[in-house]
Amino acid sequence: MKSSCLTLLVFFLLTLAAYPGGAAIINGPNKIVLHLDSTKTQATVESQISTTITTQYFTNQHPNAQVTYAFPLNENASAVRLRWYINGDWHTASVAGTPQDTTLPGGGTPHPDIVNYLGKTPLFFSIPQPVSHDSTLIVELTYVELLPYKYGKVTYDFPGNYQYIQPGMLPLQELLFNLSSPRTIDSIWMISAHPVQNITNSGNSASVSIRMHEQPAEHNFAIGYALNSLQLGLFGYSSFQPDTLVPDSLGRGFFTFIAEPPQSSTAASINKVFTLIIDRSGSMYGSKMVQAKNAASFIVSNLNEGDMFNLIDFDNIITSFRPAHIPFTPTNRDAALSYISTLSDRGMTNISGAFSVAVPQFASANDSTANIIIFFTDGEATVGITNTEQLVSHIDQLIQSTETNIFLFSFGIGSSVNNQLLTLISSHNNGIAEFLGNDELYSRITDFYLTIRNPVMLNSQVNFNPPVISQVFPEYLPNLYKGKQMILAGRYSQPASVQVTLSGEAFGQPVSYQYTLPLAEIYNEQYQFLPKIWAKRKIETLLIHYYSFNPSSPEALALKNEIIAISKAYGVITIFTSFSGGGGTGVESDENKSINGPASFELLGNYPNPFNSRTVISIRIHAAYSGPVSVRIYNSLGQLVRILYLNAEGVGVYSLPWDGMGEGGMTLSSGVYFYGIEIENMVLVGKMNMIK
Repeated sequence: MKSSCLTLLVFFLLTLAAYPGGAAIINGPNKIVLHLDSTKTQATVESQISTTITTQYFTNQHPNAQVTYAFPLNENASAVRLRWYINGDWHTASVAGTPQDTTLPGGGTPHPDIVNYLGKTPLFFSIPQPVSHDSTLIVELTYVELLPYKYGKVTYDFPGNYQYIQPGMLPLQELLFNLSSPRTIDSIWMISAHPVQNITNSGNSASVSIRMHEQPAEHNFAIGYALNSLQLGLFGYSSFQPDTLVPDSLGRGFFTFIAEPPQSSTAASINKVFTLIIDRSGSMYGSKMVQAKNAASFIVSNLNEGDMFNLIDFDNIITSFRPAHIPFTPTNRDAALSYISTLSDRGMTNISGAFSVAVPQFASANDSTANIIIFFTDGEATVGITNTEQLVSHIDQLIQSTETNIFLFSFGIGSSVNNQLLTLISSHNNGIAEFLGNDELYSRITDFYLTIRNPVMLNSQVNFNPPVISQVFPEYLPNLYKGKQMILAGRYSQPASVQVTLSGEAFGQPVSYQYTLPLAEIYNEQYQFLPKIWAKRKIETLLIHYYSFNPSSPEALALKNEIIAISKAYGVITIFTSFSGGGGTGVESDENKSINGPASFELLGNYPNPFNSRTVISIRIHAAYSGPVSVRIYNSLGQLVRILYLNAEGVGVYSLPWDGMGEGGMTLSSGVYFYGIEIENMVLVGKMNMIK
């Protein structure tokens, strides 16, 4: 099971563009490919949201062949359109509700050069038509990306080292990079050593153009730019789409905003109470243990004055560096570094025992500090509590007993981790789970720690007035950190000037920032990426919930179906969908379909949401259906807590109230609940938040 880079937490540096793009593969094991003649890439960036259109021109110098196009897509990018030209005609791929076929022509294991070039998250598409000898194939791929951002600096990167695939010179490589930003662009530069045709910067717009003839494709193309560090606040983009371009009933308006509060006296760093839980079981041998120790040493060395910290290392034996959190001082730092240097891999994996020691130490903390656990492991629990559901409940109860907000960030290393466990314990406790390769531990954790080192607002919330906005993602807002941003995407029902209030806590005191967000009343063709960004962010949220269930459970299957429906309707490829030959793509081919299911039934959601003691769940039936409808309500652990029933009698809107109680009048706690509406042979899934 894989996680989406849940990522969810932060979008770091920014914008990159490189050539030559994808490869047209005839035989994977033997690295037989169509000859790449030229590549043209156009990147359009609004602040930090990029839309890249890359086009490759191939010639078949081999006998007639079936070809698979493969592109090394960036981890944070989502493919939204694919076209190809063959035999004198252009064809546009549609989105199929099946995962992409990752096998390459020729069968067997792909050549190492192909594997290295395509990276961790490649896109695959089988060209339906055979490519004739000496004929031309053109492939055009479009993808959107929230570019990484850090302290006002951005980098755009495009895969350019084609020497793995086709050594020698390429006849033509062309890039046109256009950037617009409401924040002043202080500077723009080439990171990679490529000859620049033209580079301009007028303050709020900038461009780079590169055109290379008969040059080798040896490096990625990378462009960096810096946004003015004093012009902070909220920058929004919105568009009111025509009915024909909106495949659901959630509102014609789409918006994305990027918020970064100014650094004022109220935005000083919040002190941390910090624990690092280190897996030192036998499977952590070799480079994983070395990286774990290096990462722990880096974090300890970069704590701030005023922070408290401790270390817990575990296998089947649990050891605490100190009995309780201690202040960060040079003496305590050096003692911790010496302690870390002695760690080595050894026994079993007692995760429950590690948390049983680590969590109670937070009982003396309070919510005026950022209380943080970073936990990394490369395996499943083998001693102590080994059942996932019981282990999640155990950790949740430990944290609840401290009566303190704890932010739990989990890092799973390698292919043997319990993805479900890490996702659940992190999502239940204000954090995220990330899943890393065996050699990524040090780089990812150190970068992550630098991101969260200086929190300025905890327990972030957002409110909108007037209430014309809905479907805002991510669902749970991240904390705000110095030099980082909050990026939200949502929908709106009618144009308005909306007051946005970001609020939270700093030093135990409430802190808030207010901004005005004008929501457009016209269709802005320049912002065609907005529906894609919204769909991408909603899918990321649904994937978090999907991974919290057993993949074969009704809840997981319902979430999977919802993700597939959104993917097909908005043309955003996911782990469950792929491009398929023929037809249109995106909204063009799905404009009359409901996001939540067939057009006969439509989920209207529940209102109010969040709610205190009562909410009303509604559906619309468009067909002449008469019969029973059941609503099953589950808690965040996937446990069934209540079943409600109604009887439908034809076309209309049906509403079913829920009093927030479980079966038999059982009192339920605050939290996230899921509901599945079962009607005929389908399930419509929604989510609600009860706050008491």
